[in-house]
Amino acid sequence: MSEFRVKALPLAGMFSVQHKRHEDTRGHFSRLFCEGSLDGFGQPFHIRQINHSCTREQGSVRGLHYQNSERPEAKLITCLRGQVWDVAVDLRPDSDTFLHWHAEHLCAGDGRSVLIPAGFAHGFQTLTEDAELLYLHDADYAPEHEGGLSVHDPRLAIAWPLAVRNLSARDASHPLLNSQFAGVRL
Repeated sequence: MSEFRVKALPLAGMFSVQHKRHEDTRGHFSRLFCEGSLDGFGQPFHIRQINHSCTREQGSVRGLHYQNSERPEAKLITCLRGQVWDVAVDLRPDSDTFLHWHAEHLCAGDGRSVLIPAGFAHGFQTLTEDAELLYLHDADYAPEHEGGLSVHDPRLAIAWPLAVRNLSARDASHPLLNSQFAGVRL
């Protein structure tokens, strides 16, 4: 039996990954990633970078971040502690779901991860204090190719479950979308 169940989500290329959990009297074990077992993504996912974040206050939002067309990246997101509302926005201009968003509720211990494909913006809101995320990236971070969307953009109309709090200065300064926004071509 596979260590993972991969389920397509409403935005093409975005997947929920359920990890098989092995338990005994000592505790539990789950494989979070195995390159050869995740063929359900339909494209190779090679880990280039791993990041870990801890966000202290409930209601805090990080994002919405993306890498532009020259350096696109996919991410596999897992919640290690607490709970988050994880959001992805499709920025692929040729996609039927261009500028649509989808969110998944991730909880520590739920055995789930979310794959966010290249060409998407990503952000999350903490639903608990001290929420921790593990991010597996298929590309190196390239700050000169980073972009961001406003979490308050009325064109996206993201229904954040809590009042948005604690935006970084950088995230608070992301512009609203306008007619010049071309998206991320892959």
